[in-house]
Amino acid sequence: MGYTNDSTKNRTFDAIVIGSGISGGWAAKELCEKGLKTLVLERGRNVQHIKDYPTTNMMPWEFKHRGQVPVDITEKNPVVSRCYAFREDAMHFFVKDNDHPYIQEKPFDWIRGYQVGGKSLLWARQTQRWSDFDFEGPARDGFAVDWPIRYKDIAPWYSYVEKFAGISGNKDGLDMLPDGEFLPPIELNDVEKYFKGIVAKNYTGRHVIYGRCAHLTEPKQIHFDQGRAQCQNRTLCQRGCPFGGYFSSNATTIPWAMKTGNMNLRPDSVVQEIIYDDTKNKATGVRVIDAHTKEVTEYYAKIIFVNAAALNTNLLLLNSSSRRFPNGLGNDSGVLGKYVAFHNYRAHINAQCDDFKNVTTEGRRPTSAYIPRFRNVYKQETDFLRGYAAGFGAGRYSNRNTDGFGKSLKEQLASKELGPWHVNSHMMGETIPKETNTVSLSKDKKDEWGMPLLNVNIAYDDNDEKMVKDFQEQMTEMYTKAGFTNIRVDDSKQAPGLDIHEMGGARMGNDPKTSVLNKWNQMHACSNVFVTDGACMTSTSTQNPSLTYMALTARAADYAVQQLKKMEI
Repeated sequence: MGYTNDSTKNRTFDAIVIGSGISGGWAAKELCEKGLKTLVLERGRNVQHIKDYPTTNMMPWEFKHRGQVPVDITEKNPVVSRCYAFREDAMHFFVKDNDHPYIQEKPFDWIRGYQVGGKSLLWARQTQRWSDFDFEGPARDGFAVDWPIRYKDIAPWYSYVEKFAGISGNKDGLDMLPDGEFLPPIELNDVEKYFKGIVAKNYTGRHVIYGRCAHLTEPKQIHFDQGRAQCQNRTLCQRGCPFGGYFSSNATTIPWAMKTGNMNLRPDSVVQEIIYDDTKNKATGVRVIDAHTKEVTEYYAKIIFVNAAALNTNLLLLNSSSRRFPNGLGNDSGVLGKYVAFHNYRAHINAQCDDFKNVTTEGRRPTSAYIPRFRNVYKQETDFLRGYAAGFGAGRYSNRNTDGFGKSLKEQLASKELGPWHVNSHMMGETIPKETNTVSLSKDKKDEWGMPLLNVNIAYDDNDEKMVKDFQEQMTEMYTKAGFTNIRVDDSKQAPGLDIHEMGGARMGNDPKTSVLNKWNQMHACSNVFVTDGACMTSTSTQNPSLTYMALTARAADYAVQQLKKMEI
């Protein structure tokens, strides 16, 4: 490209991080703190904490459509408009369907956030550790490959990221859901406590606990040092929090990395491919397209962390072909883009609680109760593999009669008469990674930056159907024991993807013949490339995955820097 030596030097760094979301932010923080000059590449626009949260302090009446998304926008965005957070106050943080097309070989709702911070601005902030029951799952039932790590390998890194991020929770003493480094919990309400007691009385191995979440209920000095403050329980998190009350890359890891003086953040940078040098047997850098001008620039580094989010990471690795890797970077095993899995969120159950009429709730809270996995934990006891967790919540609302008009309508709307308590639960099921669940590159369709469109070929299977049925049966039984009435089960039949927990495609494993990454999230076949976002996951467990991404990233960054110092990569 005719670069001068000075130009090349200005584009050379110790490390490159591709993506600035939950895992990319952690990679940036860790590498910069350890003294590496680090280039962080983000394909979307820059979003700075507080400055770029345009709706964060708006009142309901200040929204032109009172929070609703206009019909014309919904019709143009049939995929992203299905997401619960795609509302008038936050839709500017979501990728619109037509801006970034992809190919659905089978129905798949791909929810994305292209900006600095990625989906860390939008996540549901639920944070649970994995246990050995999760890491040992594939080895126990033979589906996917064995994880190359166990709980003891990642436990100290869970503690490390929890202390920095700020996680609210209880010490529950459950072997299937290890305790962490917790800030004080927010209290469950009376109906949730009642259900917790009913479940404990009637079942062994089933638990209703406080839903651990990434909110500062009682900030420590480390959080004040980050410029964050206590969560205000506004539950407007998807707008971006001006207090930094919940963990996001924007409020936490990116500013922390920036103040080291070692980070160079480059938004609007679409990474086209990772450059592999056949003579050096390693990756030397990346080729980047400017999102606006389409100008192509190359950047170079000793190590590269790929954190573009699971499916985009697969796309980038598949597109990084060379003489050595004709089928994608590090793809000697041929499994790159395969064994993609997700969480099954289809099943719901709602009911009414006719007791506790003398109490209600006041204010808001950013979490509710949580039911850890209780199926197939200690032994295989069902006709399906693995299991499911569940959210659980209870609330009481005013009876609002909207009939009539004028004075009578105003009086009815002003009434504070309370209706009965309502309870609800949703399933979070573990899907089994299968070779048939794949993502691949289109051979003839490209986006406006010349990148191949992603073919998504992911579907439910019979195991998922059996799991939905079991959730409905077991939760109905538990609701019945609690005396709940008007029990209603529902299967949304939503497409995979709406869970926003897609994982796999560049999985970890012990054997280079059946996996892409080793136990350090390092490519078997290209040792200076690390993948620590959802693409690295060998299986999905039932827990929300973001906390595990954070811990794996911090662990991998520590290892990468050690290897660099030893000159082994």
